[in-house]
This record gives sequence, structure tokens and C-alpha cells, in this order.
Amino acid sequence: MAGMAEPVRFPIRFSSPNGILFKGLLILPSASYVELADDTVGVRLGWAFSARVPRRLVAAAGPGRRPRIPLTAGAHGWAGRWLVNGSPDGIVKVDLAEPVRAYVAGFPIRLRELAVSLEDPEGFLGALGAPAAPAPG
Repeated sequence: MAGMAEPVRFPIRFSSPNGILFKGLLILPSASYVELADDTVGVRLGWAFSARVPRRLVAAAGPGRRPRIPLTAGAHGWAGRWLVNGSPDGIVKVDLAEPVRAYVAGFPIRLRELAVSLEDPEGFLGALGAPAAPAPG
């Protein structure tokens, strides 16, 4: 993608109940987003999760899994595969060519696949311009 003038933010989607819960945990919507810059993809879920991924390492991206994963919210994962969400809707999946360091509640983890709930998943995927991920199962 040709140079962006300013980084573009895509807010993380929160369901109404999760929005209330997360505010109680001091995870605010204003600090929960995916930010696209010329050379990085930044991800924040307040204090709970953060990552800076070089865009050159984005191997593929597309809509997240089907069926939806109900009753889940937060930052959770294992073996490099992480779901960062405030809603079961609007999930996009980003596959990385190699693992990068990310942080969960300040603790370092290895990130190789990220699924994240976004208010505008289609807009994010269009702006990212990465190769399409295989269709979700």
C-alpha cells in the first residue's frame, strides 16, 4: 500500500455487556484498537494486550472463524495463536510469516496468528491490503 499520511485506527468491537465489564477493568474503548501505519500494524486492548507487527510480516488476512465463539472476550490464546476481542462479531484473522513479540498484561508472548474483533472488519482488511487468508472453517 502506498504511504499513508497518518496512521489509521480501527476500533475494537465491544458488545454492550462486555463494554461495561471492560470499563470496570479500566480497558477503555479509546485505548482498544488496531492501528495501521506505513510499516507497522499496532494492536492494543488497553493494558491487557499490545503488539507491534511489521507489515512486511503479514502473510495473509481475512474474516475470522465460523461459527462464532460466544461468551468470550479479552486477550487469550496459546502457542502463538491469540484472540483479542470484546465481541464475538467482526472478527478478522491475521497470519504472520514469522512470530513477533507481543504482551499480555505486560508479560511477553510470541504471536504468530491474531484474531481480533473490529467495528469495521471490511475496512480494515481493505486498508491492510494483505493476501487473503484461506476461508475459515
